[in-house]
Amino acid sequence: MRRLLPRLAGDTAYLLLGLPLATLAFCLVIAGMSAGAGLVVVWVGVPVLALTMLVARGLGDVERLRLRAVLGRDVARPRYPVAPPGAGLVRRMVAPLTGGQPWLDVLHAVVAFPVAIATFCVTVMWWAVTVFGLTYPLFGWITSNIPGNHQLPELLGLGRGYVVDSVFYVVLGLLSGLTLYPVVRGCAVLQASLGKALLTGVAELRERIDDLTEGRNAAAHAEADALRRLERDIHDGPQQRLVHLAMELSRAQRELERDASAAHATIGQAITATRETLDELRALSRGIAPPILADRGLAPALAALASRCTVPVELDVQVAERFPALVENTVYFVTAEALANVAKHSRATSCSVTLARIGDSLLLTIGDDGVGGAHVAKGHGLSGLADRLRAVEGELAVRSPAGGPTMIVAEVPCG
Repeated sequence: MRRLLPRLAGDTAYLLLGLPLATLAFCLVIAGMSAGAGLVVVWVGVPVLALTMLVARGLGDVERLRLRAVLGRDVARPRYPVAPPGAGLVRRMVAPLTGGQPWLDVLHAVVAFPVAIATFCVTVMWWAVTVFGLTYPLFGWITSNIPGNHQLPELLGLGRGYVVDSVFYVVLGLLSGLTLYPVVRGCAVLQASLGKALLTGVAELRERIDDLTEGRNAAAHAEADALRRLERDIHDGPQQRLVHLAMELSRAQRELERDASAAHATIGQAITATRETLDELRALSRGIAPPILADRGLAPALAALASRCTVPVELDVQVAERFPALVENTVYFVTAEALANVAKHSRATSCSVTLARIGDSLLLTIGDDGVGGAHVAKGHGLSGLADRLRAVEGELAVRSPAGGPTMIVAEVPCG
């Protein structure tokens, strides 16, 4: 009830104020567009149309502010066309007429007027019936005793008199009161949806395109960084070991003819180097595509990561179901990179990893009691995690004050 009453009051205020604003917008825009269209043949209409567009834009901004109360979130403001620097008077005058959004503002001013009339009338009627019906016993004894006054119950054949009228109107008021919130809320959502579609739809679509472009670029950067790191690891590790192994085998081949015992020792060293190279290649392959993740899921894969970390890790995985490969890979690699940073830089004595599902997102929390100072600025290890998460429309939050502790929270959409 504490939530419904403020929402009901807000929706009612939105609808009651909507009619005078819609009337003002309709009158100004219709008058301006009519005058501008009629005078455009003598060029006087161009500034009139431009001014009308600016008025529609200003009224649209007012409606966008009002939409926040109904929708419960901020709405995007579209990008309006502007004249380039140094443009002439005619170019600056014509600029408000170009682009699609100024015309959508005009369309909203025209279309919203009849909708605002309908929602205003429904809202006022429902409130009036509710208040009148519930308060009728306070004044009904006056109206019921007026000679020649026929009340609605009498017209419906239910009888007449103060008691009959009171019962009828109180029941009617109760029914209207019980349906008041859904009716008012429906009217507010209807009117707000119209404004959202015409006043913010294009802007939200552009924001979505920008987010997808940013995610694609972030994925490309993360993939490029991963490939460079893999190339460096292979060059510094297995490649050097294989070169050394080839040299050892060549030496063993030369020694085999003149000193069999020395060749035997060299071959033993080569076998040891081969095993070490295989171990390093297995470690690299786990970083590329860990088999345990594909075969058994996140919980065993994260447990394997925790067991290999040099800092003691307390693991709490609260999900058991499987998710798309992209989601599981993202969670795995974020955890692996975060634990690697903990082991290398944090000087922590303990670490915790928690994975839980909240709605349509996986929430990964990694904390340690180290020295802190971690952040996602470019050039630091966590920037790659932020890029990888943006690639799947996820988010990364880091709280790591100097002196610690550090808390990393990654949200990965999974729905």
